[in-house]
Parts: sequence; C-alpha cells; structure tokens
Amino acid sequence: MPAVSFQSVSKTYSTPRGPFHALSGVSLDIEEGEFFGLLGPNGAGKTTLISILAGLARATQGKVTVLGHDVQQDFAAARRKLGVVPQELVFDPFFNVREALRFQSGYFGVRHNDDWIDELLANLGLADKAHANMRQLSGGMKRRVLVAQALVHKPPIIVLDEPTAGVDVELRQTLWQFIARLNREGHTVLLTTHYLEEAEALCGRIAMLKNGRIVALEHTSALLKTASGSVLQFKTDSELPFDLAVQARVMGRIVQLPAQDAAEIEQHLAALRLAGVPVHDLEIRRPDLEDVFLQVMSAAATQQEGVLA
Repeated sequence: MPAVSFQSVSKTYSTPRGPFHALSGVSLDIEEGEFFGLLGPNGAGKTTLISILAGLARATQGKVTVLGHDVQQDFAAARRKLGVVPQELVFDPFFNVREALRFQSGYFGVRHNDDWIDELLANLGLADKAHANMRQLSGGMKRRVLVAQALVHKPPIIVLDEPTAGVDVELRQTLWQFIARLNREGHTVLLTTHYLEEAEALCGRIAMLKNGRIVALEHTSALLKTASGSVLQFKTDSELPFDLAVQARVMGRIVQLPAQDAAEIEQHLAALRLAGVPVHDLEIRRPDLEDVFLQVMSAAATQQEGVLA
C-alpha cells in the first residue's frame, strides 16, 4: 500500500474567462519511507495538489488516498496521518510557542506529549522561544513553529510546501538535519521547493509538474543521467556576444553555458576571447538538477506548442 496515492486527479476552477485547469489527470504513488520531491514553476499546480491531499480543496475528478484512507470519504483518518507545513505563515497571535504546540496536539487527540514538544523545540532551534508570544517572533521563527506544529502528533507522512522560503541558512540546515533523521526512522516526506539543490540532495524520487500535468517522474539519479554534456561556468561583468547570450543562463555575474563536448567548450571560449569578454572563476561541471529541470520544462513547453499548433 502506498503512503500517498494520487489517481487521475484533476482540478478545474470556473473563471470569467472560462474554466481553468489547475490539475489535469495527475497520477502518482509515493511509497512508505520515501523522500519525494514535487517540483514545478509557479502556477504548475503543486500547492493545489497538496491542498487536495490535505482535504483543503476537493478534486474535480480522481481520488487521493493516504495509507489507504480516502481524503474525502475518510477525512479524519487521512488527516491524522499527515503533518502539513503550509506555504503561508499562519499563526494564532494569542498564545506562546509551547501553548500553540499543545493546542495543536489537542486537535489530534494527543495529550501529555511535553517530552516530544521539548524535542521539537530543541531540534528546530526554538527552545529559547518556548514562552515567547507568536506575535513577537520573526518570520523565520514563525516558520519553525509551523514545522513543529506539523510534527507535534508524530505523523507518518510529512508534507512540506516550500518550508525554507525566505528563511536563513541556519534554519535550512537544522530543518533538513531533523527531517532527514525522521525520514531515516521511517517517516514519508513529500517536499515542494524552489531550491533545487535541496531537492537534489534530499529526494530519492522526483515528479515535475507544468501547467497541471506531470512532465517527468523518475528517481533523482536517473533524471540527472538524462542531462548530457557539461556546463561551462564563469563570472564576468561584460555583455556576452549574441550567439552565446541566447543560450546562456545568467545570474548576476555568473554565466552558465551548456556544452555537449570538449569541442563546444573550446568554441564558447574562443567566442568569448574574440568578443573581448574577460572571464573569472572558470570551471566545467556536470549538469545538476536545475539544468535538468530547465531542459524538462523547455521540452514540455515545446511539446505543448506543437499540440496547440
């Protein structure tokens, strides 16, 4: 029995311009004990899928189960198996951190779990904030509390929707150490993130969504093997020649150019020399998950344009 099963899930919204298909026939199973990544650009349908899983939205078509429990027909049983960290910062301003965790425990019928609450506070860097009012916390600290609330009833399945968006490096490290430990202990983890290096390091298997459809579903190692060639990476303050600019990925001063082989790398370097572009910190690396992601999204867009044509 899979930990989570999405079976031909579709979600359609009515808009003044007509129906909007947020999800279209999404099917995938997440096995118990997996660390599973759900990736896609903004608007791809990731949060909609998680909202349906958590029972916050109803699928137009299809079925979703959590350890065999239908999220609509057996909502209470399914929800008890889930610990969901939402993307939005939602908190009760009237309680301190420990009180908030105790109330959250009560929602799931869990009592006398102060030892586990203490462990959560310690592992998420909240021990010194246990008696602080939620209104006094920074955004990063509030996000830590959301993670603790999701884990307070020890759910077998942990759902993390952009858990490290806008938080500091320290939280990212402590959070992933703790979540990785829970995963090793048997908890299933479903993660959505825009930090693709996190997904590459943590997730054993990944699904990629675009426009509400799955465009890739494979083990992370297999996805990385699909990326051919190398990446020429360097820093420059100068403008690239047009032929290189159209294929480059530029982030500030960092330029990344795909290259199929050594000959193409030399062609790129020759073009840079000819254009008088000075380069610094030059390196040649293997493609990473971000490169694979961009290739998959580009191929999906091309395929969709071909269908529409």
